[in-house]
Amino acid sequence: MDKKDKNPLCARVNDALAKVRPFLQADGGDVELVGIEGSVVKVRLKGMCFGCPMAQMTLSQGIERAIKKEVPQIERVEQVE
Repeated sequence: MDKKDKNPLCARVNDALAKVRPFLQADGGDVELVGIEGSVVKVRLKGMCFGCPMAQMTLSQGIERAIKKEVPQIERVEQVE
């Protein structure tokens, strides 16, 4: 089991990601939780989402919004390569 899996905050963020993942996968993409640093979530966009011109909008309007709704203490979501 990964250390991230034991962290309750990571579990809540992963639950939020699970809610948006079907929409990303429908377009051939996906998202992976890389880690959490303070109140900042780091994610990696995968598949068709990686390099997509709409990736920034997907990140802010979809992924970040879903995470903040489920985990209000998160202030920002950043994409990492």
